[in-house]
Amino acid sequence: MKICICCSLTFTDQVNELAKKLKSLGHEVLLPNGVIIEAIKQADFDPVAAKRNNGYDAIRDHFSKIEESDLVLICNYTKKGIENYIGANTFLEIGFAYYLDKPIYSLYPLPDQPYIYDEIASFDIKVINGDLAKLGE
Repeated sequence: MKICICCSLTFTDQVNELAKKLKSLGHEVLLPNGVIIEAIKQADFDPVAAKRNNGYDAIRDHFSKIEESDLVLICNYTKKGIENYIGANTFLEIGFAYYLDKPIYSLYPLPDQPYIYDEIASFDIKVINGDLAKLGE
């Protein structure tokens, strides 16, 4: 199965480990370019520049990965004290996956983020609670 991971770039280390597990299970994994190059670890990291740098458009690039995937996996770890965090960019990607009618899975339960909860809940996201065997069910 071809799995596109959507996440905050601050989850680079966790997502790279998860990608290894998924690959060992025989899946093809499509990662956000920022995770691939681990740009977030650079001292002078500029998230805006990273998304639009030298004619490269990271948002469109990741949308293409979502389009070619069989399903989307939201990696929602804790960030800034918010358990199961889903950021603005990941929310955008969820909406795009929903529009494309891709199955959407969340690694952990949906976050208690009142400003997006109703929208996220309406996307019929399947929560797998860390159980990778549930992907594709």
